[in-house]
Amino acid sequence: MSKQKSFDKLGPIGKLYLVPTPIGNLQDMTFRAVAQLSEADVIASEDTRNTQKLLNHFEITTPQISFHDHNYRERIPELIRRMEAGEVIAQVSDAGMPSISDPGHELVVACAEQGIPVIALPGATAGVTALVASGLPADRFTFYGFLPRKKNEQVAALEKLAYKKETLIFYESPYRVKATFANIATVFGGNRQVVLCRELTKLHEEYLRGTAEELADYLKENDIKGECCILVEGTSEEEQQTAEIEWTAFSVVEHVDSLVEEEGLTSKEAIKKVSKLRGLKKQEVYAAYHQNNS
Repeated sequence: MSKQKSFDKLGPIGKLYLVPTPIGNLQDMTFRAVAQLSEADVIASEDTRNTQKLLNHFEITTPQISFHDHNYRERIPELIRRMEAGEVIAQVSDAGMPSISDPGHELVVACAEQGIPVIALPGATAGVTALVASGLPADRFTFYGFLPRKKNEQVAALEKLAYKKETLIFYESPYRVKATFANIATVFGGNRQVVLCRELTKLHEEYLRGTAEELADYLKENDIKGECCILVEGTSEEEQQTAEIEWTAFSVVEHVDSLVEEEGLTSKEAIKKVSKLRGLKKQEVYAAYHQNNS
């Protein structure tokens, strides 16, 4: 167990400040964030060129040091030494809160292990910003971040979330959003309510609301730009109960066949889904299905 008193005077030990930056609109920068970046000894930035534009806008002259996914292992010992010598370091990502689908977690862990105070400033984060304006329930939610890029891995990740009751939040690239929505419609069902948000807080901010099938069809015909946030309605008690009733009404083979026919899955995808839904080994479902069809 450890105990952190964030603002005690601790002699020569410095501090790590996690400073949120705007997710689009520069006016969302807080007074406290500007002050902390100005007062820090150094700013650890995911992209120093991108952060420099922000610093120039607010006339902040604090020097930067790069800190990103490709160099954090080398940087952490250096930053720890500097904080142990009494320096205050502010860490920022390109947009929003550090550590939320961005670098930062490993540095926080290292500081905690060395007894260096870690202080997070409140500020913008795209997922929660999109959630509260989405129209979907915001009292309970699961933030997932970026889904896997490969189709089979993405489908597997979605299947694990298919019967979550809370709203789901994902981030996605505009270059992959079309394929992702096709997978969402397949795994969650075409009638599940979804929201696609893009260009949050910017001039071209847009919310697309509808069913998974409607948005999947829309994206087949329309290309979009800007980083995307996807929100998916949680499953209802009725859907869960209906799904369980359907399982008991089918044999394993009939269950696979129904998913192939109704959801357009391949037999391989259907076998995998049936094994997860029924809590069976995939090899057992595979053997039963192919024995019946041999």
